[in-house]
Amino acid sequence: MRLILASASPRRLDLLARIGVDVAAVDPAHIDETPRKAELPTDYGRGIGSAKAAAVAPRHPGAIVLAADTVVAAGRRILPKAADEAEVRACLSLLAGRRHRVLSAVMVVDADGTARHRLSTSIVTFAPLSAATIDAYAASGEGVGKAGGYAIQGRAEAFVRFLAGSHSGVVGLPLFETRALLIAAGFPLA
Repeated sequence: MRLILASASPRRLDLLARIGVDVAAVDPAHIDETPRKAELPTDYGRGIGSAKAAAVAPRHPGAIVLAADTVVAAGRRILPKAADEAEVRACLSLLAGRRHRVLSAVMVVDADGTARHRLSTSIVTFAPLSAATIDAYAASGEGVGKAGGYAIQGRAEAFVRFLAGSHSGVVGLPLFETRALLIAAGFPLA
């Protein structure tokens, strides 16, 4: 059974490898990920994940397609995938010393075209961060391209005072939910 990953994220490939999943091909969806005005973070995450799967599945008939999206939300506010150091600073300044949610939507389309989805919600609390700490992290470049401007699997893990939920979901792919969806889609996993 062939598995297609509808994402260019090297983190998702690494996470899948941790549970023994070999990906036959990587085929990013390349969709518009701009949130709609007043869109709630849960609706946004599910919608983007579904749109990615819907865009890629028709290109791979007979394969299983896995798509995912990770959203960092401060209240009802959807934080961007930081495009540059300035956005990393803005995100970390907002998250410093407070709690936020990380929503990871996973969509699997099986070989027959049946779509299944799960949403993992994790709660993360950052310690208060000084301006110097925020500047140093932004200058490292690690947060650029990451939802919420940080990578929990890197230096930003030292900012986390509390985490409830899925660590792998915060990285970018909740493995418990992903494994269950893949098994339901007929992908061979022990």
